[in-house]
Amino acid sequence: MEYTNPYLYGMRCLSGKWKATLLHHIHTYGSIRFNETRKTLPISEKVLSQQLKELERDGLVKRIQYQVMPLKVEYVLTPVGEELIPALDIIYIWSIKRMHEQNIPIDPDAFVVHTDEKYTAELGDIMKANGFDPENK
Repeated sequence: MEYTNPYLYGMRCLSGKWKATLLHHIHTYGSIRFNETRKTLPISEKVLSQQLKELERDGLVKRIQYQVMPLKVEYVLTPVGEELIPALDIIYIWSIKRMHEQNIPIDPDAFVVHTDEKYTAELGDIMKANGFDPENK
């Protein structure tokens, strides 16, 4: 039997430039569609397809294909994927604070879908310092 380090396993499930963002988008909007996601994120078709397949393989998202024409496919979080959202929130808040401390420019779009109280309570001043007012979305 070969043992696996839990940190390495967790990072394998989340590794990939867009996986955390995709999980958060699905959580925020309830589901995502492939072409709509390509329009909202600067991600290539190949990378988006690959990352969604890996998230599905790891049981974090479910692909739902509707039998309609034109073909309609949505991606939703599984209960296992939902369990990750609090951890992703902690990483997001930590990252924003650290970037601010280090004077690393923060993409203003990073704040657009993070206007819930759990984010603004921790990051409101940083959001405003970066030109985003969470009270006047």
